[in-house]
Amino acid sequence: MKTETTLSIPITKRVQTKINEVDFSKLKFGEVFTDHMLISDYKNGSWQTPEIVPYGPITLEPSAKVFHYGQAIFEGMKAYKDEDGRVWLFRPDQNFIRINKSAERLAIPEIPEEFFMEGLQQLIHLERDWVKQGEGNSLYIRPFMIATQPGVSASPANEYRFMIILAPAQAYFAGDVRVAIAEKYSRSADGGIGYAKAAGNYAGQFYPTALAQQEGFQQVIWTDASTHEYIEEAGTMNVFVRIGDQLLTAPVSDRILDGVTRKSIVTLAKDMDIPLEVRPIKVQEVVEAARDGELKEMFGAGTAAVISPILGFSYKGERFELPSVADGYGPQFKKRLLDIQYNRTEDPYGWRVEVK
Repeated sequence: MKTETTLSIPITKRVQTKINEVDFSKLKFGEVFTDHMLISDYKNGSWQTPEIVPYGPITLEPSAKVFHYGQAIFEGMKAYKDEDGRVWLFRPDQNFIRINKSAERLAIPEIPEEFFMEGLQQLIHLERDWVKQGEGNSLYIRPFMIATQPGVSASPANEYRFMIILAPAQAYFAGDVRVAIAEKYSRSADGGIGYAKAAGNYAGQFYPTALAQQEGFQQVIWTDASTHEYIEEAGTMNVFVRIGDQLLTAPVSDRILDGVTRKSIVTLAKDMDIPLEVRPIKVQEVVEAARDGELKEMFGAGTAAVISPILGFSYKGERFELPSVADGYGPQFKKRLLDIQYNRTEDPYGWRVEVK
C-alpha cells in the first residue's frame, strides 16, 4: 500500500484554530470536528482534484438528488497516536475497497485510490494535533459521498461530492448493552444494499431500535428478512456468539456488512487458537445454549467501540442474561487490536499505516 503522498492537494487553512476551545476530556462522540475537511467534486464525468478547506457548512440546491433518492454512502475509520507522537491508520485499504463497493451498488462513481489515500494522509497530517495520545483517544474519520446534482427525476445523479471530515474521540462506552432479537423488522434483504454502507440502511434501523429501547434494551440483533430464524448483525455492528468454547459469526453476504473489525477478529482468532466457525447462526441455537448455560459470550464488533459486550437478550418475550466469563474472547480480541492500533506491539499483518 502507498504510504507516501505525491498528489498535490491545495490547502486553504483556517485563520485561527479551534483546538484550544475544545475540552478533550469531555468529548461527545461525533459532535466536535477539526479545523479542516477534504472535498472533491465529480462533474463532467470525472472526479476533480481534492482540496482541503476550513471545516464549515456546504451549500446544496434543495433539489439535490441526495435529498430525494438517497444516493449517500460513508465509511468509518480511526487514526491513533502512539507514545512517540506518531499517527497511525488501521487497514485504510479495506475502507477504500468498501467505499467503492458501496458506490458501485448505489450507482455512484468510484473514487480514485490516490484521492482517497493521499487525501486521508494530507488531511490527517494537517490535523495531527487533534489526535491525542493515550488509550481510548483517537481521531474518528468519516469519508462520505453524496449526490449533488439538482433535479427530481428518478435517476442517478451526474454530479457528486466526496468529503472527509474528522472528529476527535474518546473511548466509546455505551454502558450495559442488552439487545432484543428482531422478530418483525429487518435491517436488509436478499438482493438489497445491506452490504453497502448506505445512509438509508441506518435510517431504517432507528424506528425498530427506538421500540426496543422503550422495552429497556439498548440495541437490536437483526435477523434474516425471510424467516427471522438466523442472527445477522448487532445494532450497527457485526455480531459474534460464543457457545461453550466455540466462537461463531455469520458469513458476510449481500445482507451483512463486511466489517473491518470483524475480518480482523477472524484473522486473530486463527492465530490465537480460538476456535471460530463462520456459518449461519440460528436464533434457536442461541436460545437453547442460553437455557443450557452454554452461551458464554455475545459481542458486537465495529470501528467505534471495537468490541461491545452484550450482557443479555430477549426473544419472544423471554429474557436471558449472560454469565461473567473470566478471560473472555471479546476482551482478548480488543486488547490485541488496540495494541496493534496504538503501535504497542508488532503488526505481523501489515494493518498499521503511518501518517507521514
